[in-house]
Amino acid sequence: MHTHAPLIIDVAGFELTDADRQRLAHPLVGGIILFGRNWQSREQLTALCAQVKEVREDLLIAVDHEGGRVQRFRTDGFTHLPPMAAFGQLWLSAPARGECEGGSAMRATNAATAAGYVLGAELRACGVDLSFTPVLDLDHGESSVIGDRSFGRDPRMVAVLAQALMHGLRTSGMGNCGKHFPGHGFVKADSHLAIPVDRRSLKAILADDAAPYGWLSASLDAVMPAHVIYPKVDSRPAGFSARWLQEVLRHRLGFTGAIFSDDLSMEAARHIDGRGVSFTEAALAALGAGGDMVLLCNQSVVEGGAPIDEAIEALSKALVQGDWVPNPASEERRQALLPQGPAMDWDLLMVSARYMQALSLIP
Repeated sequence: MHTHAPLIIDVAGFELTDADRQRLAHPLVGGIILFGRNWQSREQLTALCAQVKEVREDLLIAVDHEGGRVQRFRTDGFTHLPPMAAFGQLWLSAPARGECEGGSAMRATNAATAAGYVLGAELRACGVDLSFTPVLDLDHGESSVIGDRSFGRDPRMVAVLAQALMHGLRTSGMGNCGKHFPGHGFVKADSHLAIPVDRRSLKAILADDAAPYGWLSASLDAVMPAHVIYPKVDSRPAGFSARWLQEVLRHRLGFTGAIFSDDLSMEAARHIDGRGVSFTEAALAALGAGGDMVLLCNQSVVEGGAPIDEAIEALSKALVQGDWVPNPASEERRQALLPQGPAMDWDLLMVSARYMQALSLIP
């Protein structure tokens, strides 16, 4: 039993190399995040996931698979899901002929549940444990990186549709991860490339963009903070801020699930308090602020994965020197994200009544 395995890493290809296996076997590594470069076919993906579980059964296999433009697997039978904005548009559409007022909203909610089920069931049939979804960001009309990934502008609508999507995921046996706390939709800059700054007050953010997190505190299994600075609350990006993660998210909003950092290779994660930081410094800052797991993405393709090896070695050294103390509660939250019960076989899934009915509901 590992006391805390916080590192979520990636691999470069369609199957594991010996170096991948060695990294995944390290007790500080808790899982893997998959990308489009890891996809060739369903058969190949299923074999890759099986290889990961052969290394350690408790490793969490995750992916960014939301629908729309953020969907890693799109061919060989995978349903090409619509962006979440499609459900918001259905919610706001005129009632069908003979339908009561609010009927469109109810149909949108049902469709979101159907999409969550299809999303989760297809991934689980191939061996994937978790998708980093739903997006809880509000669409303020300014952010190109969020845009139609958002259900819409109204936090109430976003919360209800996200709840519905999470119910579908749960029905498939998959957990959920709301992102990007406390909200990435207000700022124009893309945190992959720059350091976004949101100058609103805490009161304004809690009343608007962060509201879904409080309303969904009993449903969210995991949360991913934004690499955004909110200077009226803290000088650090939310993912490195104890005020945001512990004081606001945990204590004020009542969230009890797992906290993932967003990708630590993003530009906005490489600067804390006005200075450039290494992966290891960023990881220690995220864990020290109250995070449970940290994502090191796209580093397996850099110098044969040297940045991953350096991060593992540096975190091991920090552990020995007492600069980082493992958190058994974090490990419990990580393991709670592993699916409960077996996944349905793909061929059986394709002909199941629930799956076919869910497909018919997706706009």
